[in-house]
Amino acid sequence: MEKIFSYQQLYQFTHAIFTGIGCNNNDATTAAEALLAADLRGIDSHGIARLTGYVRLWEAKRINPLPQIKIVHETPSTATVDGDAGLGLVVAPFAMQVAIEKAKVAGTGWVSVRNSNHFGIAGYHAMMALPHDMIGIAMTNASALVAPTFSIERMLGTNPIAVAIPADKQPPFVADFATTTAANGKLELLQRKDAPAPLGWVQDKQGNPSTNANELKHGGTLLPLGSDREHGSHKGYALGSIVDIFSAVLSGGSYGPWVPPFPAYVPMPANMPGTGLGHFFGAMRIDAFRPASEFKEHMDNWISRFRNATPATGHDKVLIPGDPERETEAIRIAEGIPVVDSVVDELNVLGEKFGVML
Repeated sequence: MEKIFSYQQLYQFTHAIFTGIGCNNNDATTAAEALLAADLRGIDSHGIARLTGYVRLWEAKRINPLPQIKIVHETPSTATVDGDAGLGLVVAPFAMQVAIEKAKVAGTGWVSVRNSNHFGIAGYHAMMALPHDMIGIAMTNASALVAPTFSIERMLGTNPIAVAIPADKQPPFVADFATTTAANGKLELLQRKDAPAPLGWVQDKQGNPSTNANELKHGGTLLPLGSDREHGSHKGYALGSIVDIFSAVLSGGSYGPWVPPFPAYVPMPANMPGTGLGHFFGAMRIDAFRPASEFKEHMDNWISRFRNATPATGHDKVLIPGDPERETEAIRIAEGIPVVDSVVDELNVLGEKFGVML
């Protein structure tokens, strides 16, 4: 079962919780907007369902509510940012804005981030570039839950990639995807519903395919995009590795099996080679390549042609990356955001702790 809440209800609650852990008003606003963008866009695994997890990280002194985010190295088109253990929901927009400002001057801007935390959905940060007639790119490493192809050891996170590309009359192209067959948050949603996982999402601790949504609790692992070698899991493994290297090896963050785990109760890895989670952002000014109006006209043509591709039997239409999320956002702004009862219960407990009513 689930309950429906307006965006404003969830925003006010989330903002109050972030203020309650010590964030200033501006950072609480930034964090609440970034977090709830996931719920609006239908990516419920990364939205308000994660709020309790952030508070637990703060209680474990792994999140600094008042970070001094700073650039520690830069060139005209690049920068390395230290997030000072702040909320990734705050650190990431800061870093993406740095990339945008550099792109305004140099044509492109590239920012690698260390010493951060979980940043919500990657698409939110990539889309920050769209109003500037820029292409936005965002990625992050994450808790090690994923076994490389041919392994049973947890070495990578779900390590998402997002790319946002503006168009003219058509909605923007927004690809936002994990480099695993499914994100861990989707498993968590299945656990709350006591439902099985589709075959190909996880393997057990011996490396056998499993449909147990709780498999990770028993020593199993998530699988790279493709699930197994025969279906291209080596490609998902490679994509996740690229994200890990760009986000953390490049910035000085922790990488691979040493990435700080999101659950606060999981011990921090020993002998960590870097500091905190890592992110990577890019902003590319379209008119650094061709006039923006020409590009957007041709993006409209590209989108229209793909949208009108002949659908396969059993399908009504061909979708453009970003279509489902955009359609969900329009519905949820008008009709409200559904939150499953188990998450509502968690939020009510959180609200009692901070004296906030949901």
